[in-house]
Amino acid sequence: MTGFVIDASILAGFALADERPPRAIRSIERLRSETAVGPTVLFFEIRNVLLVSERRRRLTATETEELLRVIARLPIRIDAGCEERRLMSLARKHRLTAYDAAYLELASREGIALATLDAELERAARAEGVALVE
Repeated sequence: MTGFVIDASILAGFALADERPPRAIRSIERLRSETAVGPTVLFFEIRNVLLVSERRRRLTATETEELLRVIARLPIRIDAGCEERRLMSLARKHRLTAYDAAYLELASREGIALATLDAELERAARAEGVALVE
């Protein structure tokens, strides 16, 4: 059973050792007993975060590859579905990027909580009545 929607900020917060916010750690710990889900964009977003971290010399290419192996072993399912009208409506209403609205649309559609470190996305989720992983 899918427990919650996980966004790239949670994975990045966990992957980057100099950050590790408590919410990211708690969300990753939940993956011991639950499966998370993310929209297709999650695949690309986390890779982009890791590449940018390499460019800023926070990670090496070897560390990035190891992190991607760790992430691949996590029980995270990618959901390729999306209600486009809902996504666009959420993005407009809350002034979100389409990327961030994809996480909110998925959590709303599935009726499950959202794990994020993004303040704007968190505000939008609260406004939409979507539970947050605290």
